[in-house]
Amino acid sequence: MSEDDNNSEEYPTEIHDYLAAFEKSLGSVDEMLKTMMSVSRSELLQKLDPLEQAKLDLVSVYTLNSMFWVYLATQGINPKEHPVKQELERIRTYMNKVKEITDKKKASRLDKGAASRFVKNALWEPNAENEHSSKTPAKGKKRQ
Repeated sequence: MSEDDNNSEEYPTEIHDYLAAFEKSLGSVDEMLKTMMSVSRSELLQKLDPLEQAKLDLVSVYTLNSMFWVYLATQGINPKEHPVKQELERIRTYMNKVKEITDKKKASRLDKGAASRFVKNALWEPNAENEHSSKTPAKGKKRQ
């Protein structure tokens, strides 16, 4: 080995933890990609409903563009001045739309009939009560 090879392998000790975390993250990405690639895309999409398909597509394209962002940064190109920034923003917009749709599905629905019956039965009706009981209702009795 030449002296240049030894120097290229040396790096400041302050960044060792960052590099170790980066290596661990790369390993996680690699494992996830292997898992996703083990099943054909058409087979995977058949198992998902349209909303889940959209989520999968958005996550995939966001991941690819994010990786390209990192690549640009490693090449000394400012990704903030590259069209990839607008693409990531566009993808985030669609991700937010999908999230809104998902949240609307999870939101509780109002049963108008049940609410109407609840309010109707909860309201005091002076004429109906006078017909069924005396003028002063006894305390502790339930209304019919």
